[in-house]
Amino acid sequence: MFREITRSHKALPREECLEILRNEKRGVLSLIGDNGYPYGMPLNHFYNDEDGRIYFHSGMEGHKVDSFRKDDKASFCVYDGGYRNEGDWALNIRSVIVFGRIVEIDDKEEIFRISRLLSHKFTLDDGYIEDEIRKHGYRTLMFALIPEHMTGKIVKES
Repeated sequence: MFREITRSHKALPREECLEILRNEKRGVLSLIGDNGYPYGMPLNHFYNDEDGRIYFHSGMEGHKVDSFRKDDKASFCVYDGGYRNEGDWALNIRSVIVFGRIVEIDDKEEIFRISRLLSHKFTLDDGYIEDEIRKHGYRTLMFALIPEHMTGKIVKES
């Protein structure tokens, strides 16, 4: 059903893929948008080791929300900042692509819990986080990507 990486010698092991999902702050979520056109947008995310889902927050409406409510299939691509080997100009970049289905989170307490976990990727200021949840939590949409297939690879930009 899903394609495997053509150059399998560049494939990353599953644990390394999960490390990238845990540690990187942003990726590109791609959905089927208006008139069947692909719609990709950069988003911050939280990978939850407890359930293996990738969580995103959003406003209550817009192109993204309309798209995943119409078709729940999605892909999410994350890549790291790369590294250079000594004496080499080319970056080595690790990337992960996750295919799966989007589900909406309805439980407000779960939305607040995931919002806290996501926010901790950016700040450890709990006072700030709680203030933001108090001010905006009631109008925050939370959704999750339930992975069905994941691949990762390393590519040298040369």
